[in-house]
Amino acid sequence: MSEEVIYCPICQKTGFTLFLNVKDYFLTKEIFSIYKCDNCGFKFISPRPDNGEINRYYQSDEYISHDSKKTSLLSQIYKFARKFSIKSKYKIVRKYIQAGKILDIGCGTGEFLNYCKSKGFDITGVEPSEKAGSYAQQVNNVPVIRKLTDLKPIEYSFDCITMWHVLEHIHDLNDTITLVKRLLAVNAVLVVAVPNCDSWDAQKYSNFWAAYDVPRHLYHFNGSTLSQLVSNHGFEILKVIPQKLDAFYVSMLSEKYQSGRINYLKSFFFGFWSNFQARKFGRGYSSQIFILSVKKS
Repeated sequence: MSEEVIYCPICQKTGFTLFLNVKDYFLTKEIFSIYKCDNCGFKFISPRPDNGEINRYYQSDEYISHDSKKTSLLSQIYKFARKFSIKSKYKIVRKYIQAGKILDIGCGTGEFLNYCKSKGFDITGVEPSEKAGSYAQQVNNVPVIRKLTDLKPIEYSFDCITMWHVLEHIHDLNDTITLVKRLLAVNAVLVVAVPNCDSWDAQKYSNFWAAYDVPRHLYHFNGSTLSQLVSNHGFEILKVIPQKLDAFYVSMLSEKYQSGRINYLKSFFFGFWSNFQARKFGRGYSSQIFILSVKKS
């Protein structure tokens, strides 16, 4: 079933304006509407599939983030970028914690946690997808929990919690952040990576922008709205880090959605140009990592 968004998840206001109609190019070809809050500017889809219905939008053999057996050029590029990304993510986490417990929410097939385990960290993953979670457990030896709510703060405490492109998928946005905060140890960090709907490539591709990924992406953040959301929950932003490779991958998919085929040369140029615009004019990168900590009282 579909559900209407009645209140803005960030400011709780009720006035919205239609921003864009976007097709689910990845799977169903259905059209979804993205609305913008008139008060705070937050963007989200409405109506949206409810918790029971959303699963069918993930059921595809082409969902390569959960498939390690694909052999197409695009899949190979993705896998190469993922290996590079895993090491980059680890280096980011390592700057803020030297040892301890890491919880990765939306751990997928577990490559990131497996790498952290090889470096001596105590790891736990949360992954609702049975296929991905089973792969993480059986192949990467990652302990996986299906639901975040199964973790009780009285029993669990983590030195670092990561959400790599997960926050935009979660229905119960505020309840989830509230629970995540309770699961953090003293002086712990929360790492959140999200696409940036104000990036140059988002403006260039408009309704073809692959990172809208409706309806799997329920929310569409920029630096301002992400900052507002986490501030509401008592977090402060320690640092914002660009994910520069994402601009190239998102441009490749966007080119495919727009023209029906991938143009690698154009994709590379537009990915480069998006990163240049972000660095030169401060409009924000295609995807960004936010390092958060609980505000000191």
